[in-house]
Amino acid sequence: MSTVYSGTKQPLSFWQIWNMCFGFFGIQFGWSLQMNNMSAIYEFLGAKPEEIPGLWLAAPMTGLLVQPIIGYLSDRTWHPTLGRRRPFFLVGAILSSLALLLMPNSSAVWMAAGTLWILDSCINITMEPFRAFVADNLDEQQQSYGYAMQSMFIGAASFIAGYLPGLLVNWLGISREKGAGGIPLNIMWSFYIGAAVFLGAVLYTVFRSKEYPPSDPDWKAKAAAETGGGFFNGASEILHSIRNIPVPMQRLAIVQFLTWPGLFLMWFYYSTGVAADIFKGDVIQNSVQYTKGLELANETSAILNLVTFAFSFTIPFWVKKLGKKLTHTACLLVGGFGLISVSFISQPNLLFISMGMVGIAWASILSMPYSLLSGCIPPEKTGIYMGIFNFFIVLPEIIASLYFGKIMKNYLGNDRLQAVMIGGLLLCTAGIVCALIVKENKPAVIQSELID
Repeated sequence: MSTVYSGTKQPLSFWQIWNMCFGFFGIQFGWSLQMNNMSAIYEFLGAKPEEIPGLWLAAPMTGLLVQPIIGYLSDRTWHPTLGRRRPFFLVGAILSSLALLLMPNSSAVWMAAGTLWILDSCINITMEPFRAFVADNLDEQQQSYGYAMQSMFIGAASFIAGYLPGLLVNWLGISREKGAGGIPLNIMWSFYIGAAVFLGAVLYTVFRSKEYPPSDPDWKAKAAAETGGGFFNGASEILHSIRNIPVPMQRLAIVQFLTWPGLFLMWFYYSTGVAADIFKGDVIQNSVQYTKGLELANETSAILNLVTFAFSFTIPFWVKKLGKKLTHTACLLVGGFGLISVSFISQPNLLFISMGMVGIAWASILSMPYSLLSGCIPPEKTGIYMGIFNFFIVLPEIIASLYFGKIMKNYLGNDRLQAVMIGGLLLCTAGIVCALIVKENKPAVIQSELID
């Protein structure tokens, strides 16, 4: 069952691709505010440090549950005005923005945790179809450019959102004092601004982009006939798709499964590792050195996202020279060596170079796997397979959240930078595996014309 026209996809201009990817700026702005501040919000509300990993399980679990369902539904949706993917952008953005407004007004840990489940579910409703949106609308030659554009917006949004709480204090004089619920006012206002940015950016894409309409006027009846219609038959098709993952996608999944634990270990332990091991700080005594280490770690993480933003512009060039597979391989190796180098640094300023190297890998991780994937899955199942592909991000996150603490305690002596180095080794391993087993498959040409 095909839901797109036959005919040649028309190349899109720079600004058309910009319009269709701009919504990702808002999505990542919301994600970054959550990633940067949720642990602090939990602790402000009284959570103990050992409770934090469990409270974070909302992110991978909602991705595991929501994305395949949204992918399946968006593959079978066509709204006469909003098209296939954009109805989900719109609904998800409205709900996500409301959750962002609610989050900093939480007055208890259980309320913040419940809001996080809602927020992550709604962000996934918006985010999952965005990956399929690029594959729907761009031909093979432009897909890597489209995913690189998404990476650019992700890097820019992460950089700005990371500095936003501090900017509100330094530029607008908003206080760091706690509000009535226990959350600092500058963090509260960061979430309010994030809600507006999220909604505004997604609305821009919704109303400034077009989609390919179904070629067959009876496509909906045929889709229902294929699945039998109804929830259980839809679930059956999702399970059938999981059991019949294309071989090229299986190979990419192995690369993803090795890549993302390396990133999680960086997010779990890099900042505190810099503070404790490089700056020799002590969190129990709240030493000045520990605080300085955290501040520098945050600055170097911002540089990571700035490099991601800048390097994303060059990805189409490298793809043209090396191909998608070797471009991704090289970027993973550069990022892996960057993380490994952190364990051998004694001069803190060298961390800017190390994290800049990770920024190169991050730009590729956000784009190349999806560009490679779009060439090896059935066009009529792009949404559902993009959702299933997310399994190989969230499953290692769940595993790392549940079990790596025991490895830290029993085998690494709670050495945070050793954990970061293991993350680098995983990235390098993913790069080598990518070079050895991934193949670039050309997709069948999907022909169409955009709605006038």
